Amino acid sequence: MENYIVSARKYRPDTFESVVAQKALTTTLKNAILSGKLAHAYLFCGPRGVGKTTCARIFAKTINCEHPTADGEPCNNCESCVSFNQQRSYSIYELDAASNNSVDEIRSLNEQVRIPPQLGRYKVYIIDEVHMLSQAAFNAFLKTLEEPPAHAIFILATTEKHKIIPTILSRCQIYDFSRIESVDIISHLQGIAKNEGINAEHEALRIVAQKSDGCMRDALSLFDQMVSFTQGDLTYAKVIESLNVLDYDFYFRFTDYMLSGKTSHALLLFNDILSKGFEGNIFIEGLASHFRDLLVASDEVTIPLFEGDQELCARYTAQARSIASKKLFKAIKLCNDCSMNYRLSRNKRLLVELTIIQLTQLSSDDSEEAGGHGPKQLKPIFNKQQEVPVAPAAQANVSNIKSSQAVVEQPKMVVDSPIVTSQPKEKPKVVSGRPESLRVQPQGKTTLGMFRSTMSAQKSDTAPIINKVNIEVAVSDTEQKRKYISDEELSRAWMSFALSLPENERALADRMKIMHPVMHDENSFDISVDNQLVADMFDKESKRIIEGLADGLGGVRLRMGVTVNKVVVQRRVYDRTKQFEMLKEKNPVIGKLREALGLELS
Repeated sequence: MENYIVSARKYRPDTFESVVAQKALTTTLKNAILSGKLAHAYLFCGPRGVGKTTCARIFAKTINCEHPTADGEPCNNCESCVSFNQQRSYSIYELDAASNNSVDEIRSLNEQVRIPPQLGRYKVYIIDEVHMLSQAAFNAFLKTLEEPPAHAIFILATTEKHKIIPTILSRCQIYDFSRIESVDIISHLQGIAKNEGINAEHEALRIVAQKSDGCMRDALSLFDQMVSFTQGDLTYAKVIESLNVLDYDFYFRFTDYMLSGKTSHALLLFNDILSKGFEGNIFIEGLASHFRDLLVASDEVTIPLFEGDQELCARYTAQARSIASKKLFKAIKLCNDCSMNYRLSRNKRLLVELTIIQLTQLSSDDSEEAGGHGPKQLKPIFNKQQEVPVAPAAQANVSNIKSSQAVVEQPKMVVDSPIVTSQPKEKPKVVSGRPESLRVQPQGKTTLGMFRSTMSAQKSDTAPIINKVNIEVAVSDTEQKRKYISDEELSRAWMSFALSLPENERALADRMKIMHPVMHDENSFDISVDNQLVADMFDKESKRIIEGLADGLGGVRLRMGVTVNKVVVQRRVYDRTKQFEMLKEKNPVIGKLREALGLELS
């Protein structure tokens, strides 16, 4: 059985021309070789798996090649190239800085640099993951890196350029490698599949390229994995099943449900996604990327920003025509907010479901702003100035009066701003200590009925009577709120507020649960505490407590009084005889024990 070599090693580029998606960098390096303008130190930086170390090896092989081609490529036939390809070259050294990061390793390297190469013109040192060197190692390397021998060239490679000290960066020519696009990865995988005789669908390779996230090495590893799983027949369905990828078909279906306002279908789709083993944040982040691609595909100017093939771009463009850009902005913001709050949320599924509901409601309410507390912001039912509804008959009378009396203003009875009027001709009857006009009317017989009867009885003096009714309604409402707060209602509101306090205010909640507030008068209540420290705490929280109680008392705001009960403890000193008598009184057996044993008090 032949020794199997993974695709990442078997198809590793050995010439500049075979390097994928780094055309600008390879052209620069070839031109430097052809012109003989070589620097003494290079820094190759960029994401993992994009060809940094590969280009460093090709560059080292080319500058030592005895017969380079006219376009700056190695011949792969001379002794130097053959020895390098067989990994036995003494002119090219590779050092892994992740495992050789001490200052002693660099000092040993500095001593080796002085020895000229046995074969070739240059001695090349490739230091991979150079950012892993210690501070002392960097400092020991500075002088050699700045003024190396004429035959020494250093090529440093790193994925984290920001971790390298500036004094090293200033001594190198820096080459930034970019991520490999999906189109280039798919094209490279198609060439490998053709050479290996593997049947690979384009959509299957697109999923592999998408999963690799711009890393060619990862793409080749996934490709080998899929070949083993599918026995050389890479289909879209098998790749989706094996990699457990949440493909864009789910997002297209969800967007259709969102546009048609089918909330229940969208929630069922999310439940299906969860049942496949995906987390909610993966779905939300993928949905945000889907909306981003729709936004990019909706404009011809931004289509080049779309990452995908022409067939997929056409599908995105078709769906983008059915959704407005404004809705996409709102949808992206909702997904982004959900993604940021996902890690801190205790009920993660509910958070995602609320976001789904908000998304499906976007199509039914264009005026809704994204990021609200619910799928729809409800308009306030009442205005700040509460208006008392007027019966149709009264409205007709008032309209007639308004046309004949220039003095009369709007017939609305505004509670917040009563109008001062003249006194009535007759004193109202007093029933149970309250004026009859201030009595609470039963359900269905409000003061508006009295208003209608008074209007018919006194048509000659209309304006004062309308104003009088305004005052009566306002006073009656206030009296009803202020004089019917009992101790039981106050206790229920007090306990309800205590139970609503968060966990970090447990001390205040526990104190409130054992307290019993008592109404002092119709506008205030009292509480009793044990010491001044607790009194100061409740005085500091009084405003918040009053606001919380008002929610449970129908909006009535009461003043809170705090009383400190000082408990006086009388301390007495008893002699031994008195102490024994007190013990014997509590437990007579002690007296009998003393008599039986003949004991005496010392």
